[in-house]
Order: sequence, then structure tokens, then C-alpha cells
Amino acid sequence: MQKASKYVIFETNWGYFGLAGTRAGLRRTCLPGPRPAGVRARLLEDLPEAEFDADFFKTLQEQIAAYFEGECVDFGMDVPLLLDGFSPFFRKVLAACRDVKIGQTATYSELAERGGSPGAGRAAGSVMAANPLPLMIPCHRIIRSDGRMGGFTAPGGIPLKKRMLELERRACSHLHAGGSWDPGVSAVSTDSRPFDLAQSLLPLH
Repeated sequence: MQKASKYVIFETNWGYFGLAGTRAGLRRTCLPGPRPAGVRARLLEDLPEAEFDADFFKTLQEQIAAYFEGECVDFGMDVPLLLDGFSPFFRKVLAACRDVKIGQTATYSELAERGGSPGAGRAAGSVMAANPLPLMIPCHRIIRSDGRMGGFTAPGGIPLKKRMLELERRACSHLHAGGSWDPGVSAVSTDSRPFDLAQSLLPLH
């Protein structure tokens, strides 16, 4: 029997955030927007039958609110995500992105290599553009190999991407987390190489 779809929209310091899925896991997230109706429309585009539930992933709601208040919150692998229906490459790239910890960045080429397709950086970029679970799968941490921001299709675009990276830099500066992702570093480790986030926030030309 198929589990009922649920959703919740809740307020953060940056606006209204949306979560949708089932009790088994999340299918969609929506980064903060100024109006609940706009967030709901984006969140439920492919889940029209979802029912509102204020307690849906309640603990995660609190963690997300804390993140946007400037606390160092790394969502890690604990949150169950539902990624059925996507291609193996798509899922591998999303999994590689999820491995990029707070305070780090990775490039599109690195994601493609980890997804089993070296040289497919452009394809990895397309996966990031279609990421159904921003923040849980931190596509904002993926940048170009020259240090520029690359794309960001979420409402708010590149300025929001930069703002989220800066929020994380400030929140987690005490961890001295490394920046560039190292595929050899486990999901619970950080890269110890020196990293200057300012280098990844170069203005676009």
C-alpha cells in the first residue's frame, strides 16, 4: 500500500521553507521564499495530492530553522530521502553531493567522477539544476573548477547561493572545515586542507 504524501511549510529567519514526502522519507524540499503560497506551489508541483501536516518531520523543521538562524547544522545522512524514479547516474551524483559537508565545496567535475562518469561535469551540472531536495542535498556547495559560482536554479539564484555559503562559513568557522571536497574523505570526516571561502565567492563576469 502506497504511503500517503504529506507536506509542511514553516517559517524560518529567511522565509518559508517547504518539506514534502511520506513518513518513509522526503521527496521534495523548497528553499525559503517570502510567501507560503509560492513555496507551496513549487513544493507540490509533482505532489498535488499531498496533505498538510504541521508535525511532518518536526525535528528536521527545528534543525532547518536553527540552520537559517546561523547555527552550524550539518544534515548528514540521517534524514531519509526517497530518490526512486531517477537514473543510476542521477542518484550517484546526488549521493556524491550529499557527501559534501558543511564548510566544504566540490566542483561539477568531481561530482561526475564520483558518479562514475569522469568528464561529465556538464551532465552533473544538469543533475544539480534538477535537484529535488536542496539543502538536504547541498547543491549550493557545488561550484565551478575556476572558483566561480556556476549555476543555481532555486529562486534567489546566485545571490542566494553565495548567501548560504557565507552563512555556513560564519556558522562553522570554529570547525576549520576544509573547503574542497576530497572523494577519499568519509561522510563523517572533513578535509583538513586550508580553504579560503572567499576564493569561491568571486563575482561572476
